[in-house]
Amino acid sequence: MQTDNFDINPYTDTYRQQVLTIWEKSVLATHHFLTSTDFEEIKELVNDINFNEFQVFCLTKENLVLGFIGVADKKVEMLFIDPKYFGQGIGQKLLSFAVKELNAYKLDVNEENEKALKFYQKFGFETFERTNKDDQGRNYPLLRMQLVGK
Repeated sequence: MQTDNFDINPYTDTYRQQVLTIWEKSVLATHHFLTSTDFEEIKELVNDINFNEFQVFCLTKENLVLGFIGVADKKVEMLFIDPKYFGQGIGQKLLSFAVKELNAYKLDVNEENEKALKFYQKFGFETFERTNKDDQGRNYPLLRMQLVGK
């Protein structure tokens, strides 16, 4: 899929280092609520992810990954953008792709990640459940969201 000089391509291992770098930069820019210990532990978990086990797509421009999205069982499991490109519609393009092409309609977001929460709400997602801890048992509440009407 090509859009505005960008391509959305399936993940390949040639993108791995760029994806990991984007994850780290994006989390450091948006997840100020994480302790440094928790960040390092989560980073280790992410470094061990086999991105081939998900439907992962990268938005690229001339082989430079600007952001990526991962979907499993119609749920957005990851959406990260290089902070240099925040506010330029990349998240919108990737999320639209996931909804239209991969039939994604649900996701979780950290309650304390207010910008992401507003982004998802603007897109049409609504909270249907709140957890007190994240999926690893850490004290970071999650909001479980789904598209309105799904």
